[in-house]
Parts: sequence; C-alpha cells; structure tokens
Amino acid sequence: MTLDELRPGNKCTIKKLSAQNKLGYRLMDMGIYPGLELKVIRNAPMEDPMEVEIDGYCISLRHDEAHFIEVIQVGHNGDR
Repeated sequence: MTLDELRPGNKCTIKKLSAQNKLGYRLMDMGIYPGLELKVIRNAPMEDPMEVEIDGYCISLRHDEAHFIEVIQVGHNGDR
C-alpha cells in the first residue's frame, strides 16, 4: 500500500521509500523515512495535495510524490 491510497484520519508507518534521485532526497530532507509514523490530515478540494502530520508538524505532498512512499496502515479514525 502507498501513502497516496490513504484517506483523512488514517494512520500508518512508513515501510519503504521507492523514490530515488532528487525526489528521494527531498522526501528525506522533509523528515520522511522508513519507520516513521504519520497521519493523513486532509486532502485539498481537488484531492491534491494531501496534508500529513509527522512528529507534530504538518506537510503537504502531491499524490504523485506520496505514491513513492510504501506504508503499513496502523489505524483508522474515519474520513472527514
């Protein structure tokens, strides 16, 4: 499962980053790495970008970027 498949309220743990080159480095610079837990907060009105909460701060990711983040879903709080 990839991060772009999750909906608001879903929590997950990052399993693997499959992005390489600039995007892979950019994701790691933003604090996204395997083993990290995060929560999907919301999607923009047209579904892109999505906002996620990581270690107490929020970041926005495009769905095409989130597609490179493999995750394991750990909880579901319902869609908003």
